[in-house]
Amino acid sequence: MRVNRRPVSKSSATIRVGDVLTFPQGSRIRVVEIRNLGTRRGPAPEAATLYHDLTPATDDSADAAAAAPAPRGRPTKSDRRAITRLKQGPASDI
Repeated sequence: MRVNRRPVSKSSATIRVGDVLTFPQGSRIRVVEIRNLGTRRGPAPEAATLYHDLTPATDDSADAAAAAPAPRGRPTKSDRRAITRLKQGPASDI
């Protein structure tokens, strides 16, 4: 995490209104400017009013296309046979 482009190693780092935070979130980097400091821990819509997201827009459809499809669970019997055939290689006629 960085505060105003300076790396921060402690979670107790002091932040002020106007500071810019840079941090990883999942597979992307977020950049956020602090607009106000909250007085209590509240719901997400209330917290969203306390900062301004400066993260550049990216094309999420390209990331979704590159991701592998989620597994459907246990392979069927025909799937297992196909996997076995692939692992054994081409059948040789003797």
